[in-house]
Amino acid sequence: MDKLIHTPLYGEHVKLGANMVPFVGFEMPIVYTSMIEEHMAVRDHAGLFDVSHMGEIFIDGKDALAFTDYLITNKLSNTQDGDIKYSAMLYEDGGEVDDLLAYRFSDEKVLLVVNASNIEKDYSHILSIKESRPDLHCTISNVSNQWGQVAFQGPKAASILQKNTPSDLDTMKKFTFQEITIGGVQTITSRTGYTGEDGFEILAPNDQIATIWKLLLQTGANEGVLPCGLGCRDTLRFESCLWLYGNDIDQTTNPIEAGQGFAVKLDKDFVGKRVCQEAKENGPKRKLTALEVNSKMIPRHGYTIYFEGNEIGQVTSGSYCPKIEKVCALGYIPSGLSAVGNKVQIKIRNKDADAIVVKKPFYKKN
Repeated sequence: MDKLIHTPLYGEHVKLGANMVPFVGFEMPIVYTSMIEEHMAVRDHAGLFDVSHMGEIFIDGKDALAFTDYLITNKLSNTQDGDIKYSAMLYEDGGEVDDLLAYRFSDEKVLLVVNASNIEKDYSHILSIKESRPDLHCTISNVSNQWGQVAFQGPKAASILQKNTPSDLDTMKKFTFQEITIGGVQTITSRTGYTGEDGFEILAPNDQIATIWKLLLQTGANEGVLPCGLGCRDTLRFESCLWLYGNDIDQTTNPIEAGQGFAVKLDKDFVGKRVCQEAKENGPKRKLTALEVNSKMIPRHGYTIYFEGNEIGQVTSGSYCPKIEKVCALGYIPSGLSAVGNKVQIKIRNKDADAIVVKKPFYKKN
Protein backbone atom coordinates (compact mmCIF):
# COMPACT_ATOMS: atom_id res chain seq x y z
CA MET A 1 0.00 0.00 0.00
CA ASP A 2 1.32 3.43 -0.94
CA LYS A 3 2.17 5.73 1.92
CA LEU A 4 -0.54 8.28 2.62
CA ILE A 5 0.28 11.92 1.97
CA HIS A 6 0.16 14.35 4.89
CA THR A 7 -1.00 17.93 4.36
CA PRO A 8 0.97 20.77 6.01
CA LEU A 9 -1.70 20.78 8.74
CA TYR A 10 -1.41 17.10 9.67
CA GLY A 11 0.33 17.89 12.96
CA GLU A 12 -2.43 20.33 13.94
CA HIS A 13 -5.09 17.68 13.37
CA VAL A 14 -3.23 15.18 15.55
CA LYS A 15 -2.89 17.77 18.32
CA LEU A 16 -6.63 18.38 18.21
CA GLY A 17 -7.42 14.68 18.41
CA ALA A 18 -9.02 14.36 14.99
CA ASN A 19 -10.08 10.97 13.68
CA MET A 20 -7.73 10.58 10.71
CA VAL A 21 -8.72 8.43 7.72
CA PRO A 22 -7.39 7.66 4.22
CA PHE A 23 -8.93 9.93 1.57
CA VAL A 24 -7.84 9.88 -2.11
CA GLY A 25 -4.25 9.16 -1.12
CA PHE A 26 -4.13 11.62 1.78
CA GLU A 27 -4.54 11.09 5.52
CA MET A 28 -7.27 13.56 6.42
CA PRO A 29 -9.48 14.43 9.42
CA ILE A 30 -12.96 12.95 9.04
CA VAL A 31 -14.27 14.30 12.37
CA TYR A 32 -12.94 15.97 15.53
CA THR A 33 -15.82 15.73 17.99
CA SER A 34 -19.15 15.10 16.28
CA MET A 35 -20.12 15.36 12.64
CA ILE A 36 -23.44 16.99 13.51
CA GLU A 37 -21.84 19.40 15.99
CA GLU A 38 -19.33 20.48 13.35
CA HIS A 39 -22.04 20.75 10.70
CA MET A 40 -24.14 23.01 12.92
CA ALA A 41 -21.12 25.15 13.85
CA VAL A 42 -20.76 26.03 10.17
CA ARG A 43 -24.49 26.73 9.76
CA ASP A 44 -24.76 28.86 12.93
CA HIS A 45 -21.26 30.26 13.56
CA ALA A 46 -18.21 29.25 11.51
CA GLY A 47 -16.05 26.22 10.86
CA LEU A 48 -12.47 25.78 9.64
CA PHE A 49 -11.50 23.03 7.20
CA ASP A 50 -8.15 21.77 5.94
CA VAL A 51 -8.54 21.52 2.16
CA SER A 52 -4.83 21.45 1.37
CA HIS A 53 -5.41 18.24 -0.59
CA MET A 54 -7.09 20.24 -3.37
CA GLY A 55 -5.09 20.81 -6.55
CA GLU A 56 -3.71 24.03 -8.02
CA ILE A 57 -2.82 24.28 -11.71
CA PHE A 58 -1.60 27.55 -13.24
CA ILE A 59 -2.02 28.55 -16.89
CA ASP A 60 0.42 31.31 -17.90
CA GLY A 61 1.17 33.08 -21.16
CA LYS A 62 -0.26 35.46 -23.73
CA ASP A 63 -3.11 33.07 -24.65
CA ALA A 64 -3.93 31.94 -21.10
CA LEU A 65 -7.50 33.27 -21.26
CA ALA A 66 -8.22 31.93 -24.74
CA PHE A 67 -6.89 28.50 -23.78
CA THR A 68 -8.91 28.44 -20.54
CA ASP A 69 -12.08 29.36 -22.45
CA TYR A 70 -11.45 26.43 -24.82
CA LEU A 71 -10.66 24.08 -21.94
CA ILE A 72 -13.71 24.72 -19.70
CA THR A 73 -17.43 25.21 -20.24
CA ASN A 74 -17.70 28.58 -18.52
CA LYS A 75 -16.28 31.82 -19.91
CA LEU A 76 -13.42 33.67 -18.28
CA SER A 77 -12.54 36.11 -21.08
CA ASN A 78 -15.57 38.33 -20.36
CA THR A 79 -14.65 38.74 -16.67
CA GLN A 80 -12.37 41.12 -14.80
CA ASP A 81 -9.11 40.44 -12.99
CA GLY A 82 -9.99 39.05 -9.57
CA ASP A 83 -13.09 37.19 -10.78
CA ILE A 84 -13.70 33.46 -10.28
CA LYS A 85 -15.90 31.18 -12.35
CA TYR A 86 -17.24 27.78 -11.36
CA SER A 87 -17.02 25.45 -14.35
CA ALA A 88 -17.01 21.93 -15.67
CA MET A 89 -14.13 20.56 -17.73
CA LEU A 90 -15.20 17.99 -20.30
CA TYR A 91 -14.05 15.21 -22.55
CA GLU A 92 -14.98 15.46 -26.23
CA ASP A 93 -18.00 13.20 -25.62
CA GLY A 94 -19.39 15.64 -23.04
CA GLY A 95 -18.48 13.54 -19.99
CA GLU A 96 -17.02 15.45 -17.07
CA VAL A 97 -13.31 15.32 -16.36
CA ASP A 98 -13.86 17.45 -13.25
CA ASP A 99 -15.58 20.50 -11.85
CA LEU A 100 -13.36 23.35 -10.74
CA LEU A 101 -12.88 27.02 -9.92
CA ALA A 102 -11.04 29.22 -12.43
CA TYR A 103 -9.35 32.33 -10.98
CA ARG A 104 -8.51 35.17 -13.37
CA PHE A 105 -5.34 36.99 -12.24
CA SER A 106 -4.77 38.77 -15.56
CA ASP A 107 -4.99 38.27 -19.31
CA GLU A 108 -1.91 36.08 -19.02
CA LYS A 109 -2.45 34.21 -15.74
CA VAL A 110 -5.21 31.82 -14.63
CA LEU A 111 -5.37 29.46 -11.66
CA LEU A 112 -7.52 26.33 -11.72
CA VAL A 113 -8.40 24.84 -8.32
CA VAL A 114 -9.35 21.21 -8.93
CA ASN A 115 -10.58 18.26 -6.90
CA ALA A 116 -8.01 16.30 -4.91
CA SER A 117 -9.02 12.97 -6.44
CA ASN A 118 -8.48 14.29 -9.96
CA ILE A 119 -5.22 16.26 -9.80
CA GLU A 120 -3.05 14.00 -11.95
CA LYS A 121 -5.90 13.11 -14.32
CA ASP A 122 -6.80 16.79 -14.76
CA TYR A 123 -3.19 17.79 -15.33
CA SER A 124 -2.74 15.10 -18.00
CA HIS A 125 -6.00 16.09 -19.66
CA ILE A 126 -5.03 19.77 -19.74
CA LEU A 127 -1.64 18.92 -21.26
CA SER A 128 -3.33 16.79 -23.94
CA ILE A 129 -5.70 19.63 -24.83
CA LYS A 130 -2.72 21.98 -24.96
CA GLU A 131 -1.03 19.64 -27.47
CA SER A 132 -4.15 19.77 -29.65
CA ARG A 133 -4.02 23.58 -29.72
CA PRO A 134 -0.46 24.60 -30.68
CA ASP A 135 -1.90 27.92 -31.87
CA LEU A 136 -2.58 28.93 -28.24
CA HIS A 137 0.62 29.91 -26.46
CA CYS A 138 0.71 29.21 -22.71
CA THR A 139 2.42 27.02 -20.14
CA ILE A 140 0.72 24.62 -17.72
CA SER A 141 2.11 24.17 -14.19
CA ASN A 142 0.87 21.73 -11.56
CA VAL A 143 1.92 23.36 -8.26
CA SER A 144 -0.43 21.40 -6.00
CA ASN A 145 2.35 20.25 -3.68
CA GLN A 146 3.45 23.83 -2.96
CA TRP A 147 0.23 25.25 -1.53
CA GLY A 148 -1.81 24.72 1.62
CA GLN A 149 -5.45 25.74 1.74
CA VAL A 150 -8.07 26.25 4.42
CA ALA A 151 -11.79 26.92 4.03
CA PHE A 152 -13.35 29.21 6.64
CA GLN A 153 -17.12 28.93 6.32
CA GLY A 154 -20.19 30.24 8.11
CA PRO A 155 -22.16 33.40 8.95
CA LYS A 156 -19.45 34.67 11.33
CA ALA A 157 -16.52 33.88 9.02
CA ALA A 158 -16.23 37.39 7.55
CA SER A 159 -16.30 39.25 10.87
CA ILE A 160 -13.73 36.90 12.44
CA LEU A 161 -11.42 36.93 9.44
CA GLN A 162 -11.64 40.74 9.29
CA LYS A 163 -9.93 40.93 12.68
CA ASN A 164 -6.85 39.32 11.15
CA THR A 165 -6.36 41.27 7.94
CA PRO A 166 -5.91 44.96 7.11
CA SER A 167 -7.86 44.47 3.87
CA ASP A 168 -11.53 45.48 3.73
CA LEU A 169 -13.38 42.20 3.19
CA ASP A 170 -16.54 44.08 2.22
CA THR A 171 -14.81 44.82 -1.10
CA MET A 172 -14.46 41.09 -1.78
CA LYS A 173 -17.70 40.00 -3.40
CA LYS A 174 -18.81 36.40 -3.88
CA PHE A 175 -16.78 34.55 -6.50
CA THR A 176 -13.93 37.05 -6.42
CA PHE A 177 -10.47 36.84 -4.87
CA GLN A 178 -7.72 39.12 -3.65
CA GLU A 179 -4.08 38.70 -2.69
CA ILE A 180 -4.20 39.83 0.94
CA THR A 181 -2.20 39.35 4.13
CA ILE A 182 -3.75 37.40 7.00
CA GLY A 183 -1.81 37.41 10.23
CA GLY A 184 1.16 38.71 8.27
CA VAL A 185 1.00 35.84 5.75
CA GLN A 186 0.59 36.67 2.05
CA THR A 187 -2.39 34.71 0.70
CA ILE A 188 -4.70 34.21 -2.24
CA THR A 189 -8.10 34.54 -0.56
CA SER A 190 -11.41 33.96 -2.34
CA ARG A 191 -15.00 34.45 -1.24
CA THR A 192 -16.04 30.95 -2.20
CA GLY A 193 -16.86 27.67 -0.48
CA TYR A 194 -18.49 24.26 -0.56
CA THR A 195 -21.03 24.58 2.24
CA GLY A 196 -23.82 26.89 1.08
CA GLU A 197 -22.72 29.54 3.58
CA ASP A 198 -20.75 32.74 3.21
CA GLY A 199 -17.06 32.10 3.61
CA PHE A 200 -13.54 32.10 2.29
CA GLU A 201 -11.02 29.72 0.80
CA ILE A 202 -7.47 30.77 1.68
CA LEU A 203 -4.35 29.64 -0.19
CA ALA A 204 -0.90 30.11 1.36
CA PRO A 205 2.50 28.44 0.99
CA ASN A 206 2.82 25.09 2.74
CA ASP A 207 5.13 26.42 5.43
CA GLN A 208 2.77 29.26 6.37
CA ILE A 209 -0.74 27.80 6.23
CA ALA A 210 -0.54 26.58 9.86
CA THR A 211 -0.17 30.20 11.01
CA ILE A 212 -3.56 31.01 9.48
CA TRP A 213 -5.16 27.81 10.79
CA LYS A 214 -4.13 28.50 14.39
CA LEU A 215 -4.95 32.20 14.15
CA LEU A 216 -8.52 31.67 12.97
CA LEU A 217 -9.24 29.00 15.59
CA GLN A 218 -7.85 31.26 18.30
CA THR A 219 -9.73 34.35 17.13
CA GLY A 220 -13.00 32.44 16.83
CA ALA A 221 -12.67 30.38 20.00
CA ASN A 222 -15.28 32.41 21.89
CA GLU A 223 -17.62 32.71 18.89
CA GLY A 224 -18.45 29.07 18.30
CA VAL A 225 -15.78 28.34 15.69
CA LEU A 226 -14.77 24.67 15.41
CA PRO A 227 -12.22 22.75 13.40
CA CYS A 228 -14.22 20.63 10.97
CA GLY A 229 -13.55 17.33 9.24
CA LEU A 230 -14.38 16.02 5.81
CA GLY A 231 -17.44 14.24 7.22
CA CYS A 232 -19.44 17.41 7.76
CA ARG A 233 -17.93 18.98 4.63
CA ASP A 234 -19.86 16.30 2.74
CA THR A 235 -23.13 16.74 4.66
CA LEU A 236 -22.91 20.53 4.25
CA ARG A 237 -22.33 20.38 0.49
CA PHE A 238 -25.07 17.75 0.15
CA GLU A 239 -27.60 19.78 2.13
CA SER A 240 -26.88 22.65 -0.28
CA CYS A 241 -27.11 20.32 -3.34
CA LEU A 242 -23.53 20.94 -4.46
CA TRP A 243 -21.96 18.31 -6.69
CA LEU A 244 -19.48 15.70 -5.52
CA TYR A 245 -17.23 14.38 -8.30
CA GLY A 246 -17.34 10.60 -8.43
CA ASN A 247 -20.87 10.54 -7.01
CA ASP A 248 -23.12 13.14 -8.65
CA ILE A 249 -20.92 13.88 -11.66
CA ASP A 250 -18.28 11.88 -13.52
CA GLN A 251 -17.23 10.92 -17.04
CA THR A 252 -20.69 9.41 -17.71
CA THR A 253 -22.60 12.64 -16.95
CA ASN A 254 -22.81 15.95 -18.78
CA PRO A 255 -23.32 19.36 -17.15
CA ILE A 256 -26.76 19.97 -18.64
CA GLU A 257 -28.35 16.90 -17.05
CA ALA A 258 -26.39 17.57 -13.85
CA GLY A 259 -27.95 21.03 -13.46
CA GLN A 260 -24.73 22.91 -14.23
CA GLY A 261 -26.13 24.64 -17.31
CA PHE A 262 -25.52 28.06 -15.75
CA ALA A 263 -21.79 27.34 -16.13
CA VAL A 264 -22.02 26.35 -19.81
CA LYS A 265 -21.52 29.20 -22.30
CA LEU A 266 -22.43 28.17 -25.83
CA ASP A 267 -21.30 31.48 -27.39
CA LYS A 268 -17.74 30.14 -27.53
CA ASP A 269 -15.98 26.95 -28.58
CA PHE A 270 -14.92 24.46 -25.91
CA VAL A 271 -14.11 20.79 -25.55
CA GLY A 272 -17.37 18.82 -25.42
CA LYS A 273 -19.56 21.67 -26.73
CA ARG A 274 -21.53 19.57 -29.23
CA VAL A 275 -23.04 17.32 -26.54
CA CYS A 276 -23.94 20.29 -24.33
CA GLN A 277 -25.52 22.14 -27.23
CA GLU A 278 -27.67 19.14 -28.18
CA ALA A 279 -28.74 18.63 -24.57
CA LYS A 280 -29.70 22.30 -24.21
CA GLU A 281 -31.57 22.40 -27.51
CA ASN A 282 -33.43 19.10 -27.11
CA GLY A 283 -33.57 18.96 -23.32
CA PRO A 284 -31.66 16.34 -21.30
CA LYS A 285 -33.11 12.83 -21.20
CA ARG A 286 -32.50 12.67 -17.46
CA LYS A 287 -31.91 15.17 -14.65
CA LEU A 288 -30.08 15.15 -11.35
CA THR A 289 -33.08 15.43 -9.05
CA ALA A 290 -33.53 16.27 -5.36
CA LEU A 291 -35.60 13.82 -3.30
CA GLU A 292 -36.94 14.07 0.23
CA VAL A 293 -37.14 10.56 1.67
CA ASN A 294 -39.74 9.25 4.11
CA SER A 295 -37.34 7.00 6.01
CA LYS A 296 -34.87 7.07 8.87
CA MET A 297 -32.55 4.87 6.81
CA ILE A 298 -30.02 6.60 4.55
CA PRO A 299 -30.21 6.01 0.78
CA ARG A 300 -26.62 5.42 -0.31
CA HIS A 301 -24.84 5.93 -3.62
CA GLY A 302 -26.01 3.32 -6.12
CA TYR A 303 -29.37 2.51 -4.50
CA THR A 304 -32.18 2.03 -7.02
CA ILE A 305 -34.98 4.56 -7.60
CA TYR A 306 -38.37 3.25 -8.78
CA PHE A 307 -41.56 4.75 -10.23
CA GLU A 308 -44.69 2.60 -10.19
CA GLY A 309 -42.56 -0.51 -9.75
CA ASN A 310 -40.19 0.26 -12.62
CA GLU A 311 -36.51 1.08 -12.15
CA ILE A 312 -35.87 4.65 -13.31
CA GLY A 313 -32.48 5.60 -11.88
CA GLN A 314 -29.99 5.42 -9.05
CA VAL A 315 -29.10 7.51 -6.03
CA THR A 316 -25.87 9.47 -6.47
CA SER A 317 -25.70 10.94 -2.94
CA GLY A 318 -27.82 10.49 0.16
CA SER A 319 -27.62 11.70 3.75
CA TYR A 320 -29.37 12.89 6.85
CA CYS A 321 -29.46 16.70 6.66
CA PRO A 322 -28.80 18.02 10.19
CA LYS A 323 -29.99 21.60 9.69
CA ILE A 324 -33.39 20.67 8.19
CA GLU A 325 -33.62 17.35 10.10
CA LYS A 326 -34.63 15.31 7.05
CA VAL A 327 -33.26 12.38 5.07
CA CYS A 328 -32.65 13.35 1.44
CA ALA A 329 -31.13 12.01 -1.75
CA LEU A 330 -29.90 13.11 -5.16
CA GLY A 331 -30.25 10.93 -8.23
CA TYR A 332 -30.64 10.92 -11.98
CA ILE A 333 -34.16 10.13 -13.14
CA PRO A 334 -35.95 10.68 -16.49
CA SER A 335 -36.69 14.36 -17.12
CA GLY A 336 -40.39 13.59 -17.52
CA LEU A 337 -40.53 12.33 -13.92
CA SER A 338 -38.45 15.10 -12.34
CA ALA A 339 -41.20 17.64 -11.66
CA VAL A 340 -41.45 18.90 -8.08
CA GLY A 341 -44.10 16.91 -6.21
CA ASN A 342 -43.66 13.70 -8.20
CA LYS A 343 -43.55 10.60 -5.99
CA VAL A 344 -41.02 7.79 -6.36
CA GLN A 345 -39.57 4.99 -4.23
CA ILE A 346 -36.02 4.12 -3.22
CA LYS A 347 -35.06 0.60 -2.23
CA ILE A 348 -33.09 0.85 1.02
CA ARG A 349 -31.92 -2.44 2.56
CA ASN A 350 -34.54 -4.36 0.56
CA LYS A 351 -37.34 -2.08 1.75
CA ASP A 352 -39.16 0.46 -0.42
CA ALA A 353 -39.00 3.98 1.01
CA ASP A 354 -41.33 6.64 -0.36
CA ALA A 355 -39.68 9.81 -1.68
CA ILE A 356 -40.92 13.02 -3.25
CA VAL A 357 -39.20 15.31 -5.73
CA VAL A 358 -38.41 18.68 -4.13
CA LYS A 359 -36.82 21.90 -5.27
CA LYS A 360 -33.04 22.23 -4.96
CA PRO A 361 -31.28 22.97 -2.68
CA PHE A 362 -32.54 21.12 0.38
CA TYR A 363 -31.21 23.92 2.58
CA LYS A 364 -30.81 27.56 1.65
CA LYS A 365 -29.43 30.09 4.11
CA ASN A 366 -31.64 33.01 5.13
